[in-house]
Amino acid sequence: MSFQVKQSMKLSQQLRMTPQLQQAIKLLQLSRIELEVAVRKELDENPMLEELADGPGEEVAASTKEIQDQVAEPEMASAGQDPQKNEEFDWENYVDNQQRTPQNLGAPSEEIMNYENLISAPRSLYDHLKWQVNLSGFNDEELVIANILIGYVDDDGYIKTPFEVIAQEEGVTAQELEEILPFVQEFDPPGVAARDLRECLLVQAKMLQEDTHDLVYLLNHHLKDMEKKNFEGIAKAMDKNLEEIIDMSKIIFEMDPKPGKTFAPNDTQYVTPDVYVYPVGDEYVVSLNEDGLPKLKISNFYKNILKADDTNKITQDYIQDKLKSAVWLIKAIHQRQRTIYKVTESIVKHQREFFDKGSAFIRPMILRDIASDIGMHESTISRVTTSKYVHTPRGIFELKYFFNSGISTSSGESLASESVKLKIKDMVDKEDTKSPLSDQKIVELLKQEGIEIARRTVAKYRDVLGILPSSKRKKYF
Repeated sequence: MSFQVKQSMKLSQQLRMTPQLQQAIKLLQLSRIELEVAVRKELDENPMLEELADGPGEEVAASTKEIQDQVAEPEMASAGQDPQKNEEFDWENYVDNQQRTPQNLGAPSEEIMNYENLISAPRSLYDHLKWQVNLSGFNDEELVIANILIGYVDDDGYIKTPFEVIAQEEGVTAQELEEILPFVQEFDPPGVAARDLRECLLVQAKMLQEDTHDLVYLLNHHLKDMEKKNFEGIAKAMDKNLEEIIDMSKIIFEMDPKPGKTFAPNDTQYVTPDVYVYPVGDEYVVSLNEDGLPKLKISNFYKNILKADDTNKITQDYIQDKLKSAVWLIKAIHQRQRTIYKVTESIVKHQREFFDKGSAFIRPMILRDIASDIGMHESTISRVTTSKYVHTPRGIFELKYFFNSGISTSSGESLASESVKLKIKDMVDKEDTKSPLSDQKIVELLKQEGIEIARRTVAKYRDVLGILPSSKRKKYF
């Protein structure tokens, strides 16, 4: 048995995730708002970066050759230079100049309040309940319990935390909470502070100015049947006419199952498109949206310091480091914008019928189609199409919208899943609400149009579209 030591050479390719590459990938997948925040943060932290002002005479940030040459320049600091040697700053002249600026000449000592620019904050559900607690005439002990209860009311208007847990956390008893709860449930909006849907509807029923005995019985014993709209079963169980049950159901359906939603903050999200597609004659032109994105350039002040002969070694190293970081950020942003442009241009080419005729004519398309067209990896296409929006003559869409799986038709062609969803939605919109289409019926109707699709796929698309099952879509009145 012998041991031998040998040397061998092996050539292999490896992808190393350098910090610059990681930064480029990170910027690529950021949404427009996230990109603006990241750039603003870098502007605050990196003194080498400045925002390019709009106007003549400003240098363009895109030309990075000069910057790169500066990064590669040899260090110019002379050895033995005292790093503490800096010219004294003339604070006296600085303050004097600041006091003579036109903005300060003749300016009043106090800013005049412009009340037209003031806006009021929306009133929250808690504020509304707190106001009512203070007007309810509770004694000190009751006031404490009432404030505890309204503190556990969620955005929908419910108290979903068990009273045993509240009692343990707040140092009170569950009995005290039970005693004050009916008074809090008399507050506006009707049904607030209920612990479940049944209690919420019962609280609203008790506020009606009419006999609610049968209504309360229906809510207590047949709420599940109400959800399924099994009015015939309810009528039989309560020994009532179907018309009476329908009349009571109308009252219940007018109640608010989420009373707190009227005070919920507006969750509307506004989308700023990253790219525009304009029709010009018979063609479509792609244009990047640069509005709002800071245009970056390298600071001339720090470039001059870097070139100066008397700049010390520590300062040079610091500026060189920040300069490299600034250059990479500018290049990464430009690369991101170019990639978005190329991907959008390819999407327009592949989805020409969509832009000409609308969503019903969108074609099946996968990430590989675009990746092969523009010579990029599928992961890059995935990142660049996530949370990026395009403004088209047909509306604003996320770039991901244009990627659809294909569904075979009887003619042998492939139809985009998005087109099938639109067909299902159109069928449901036109259906007889007293006899809604079942999933199986939708399958049969699609088959008549040459679209072969399984019932479970119809159910899946219906859920995606937010369409209820036929049993819950049926209307009796």
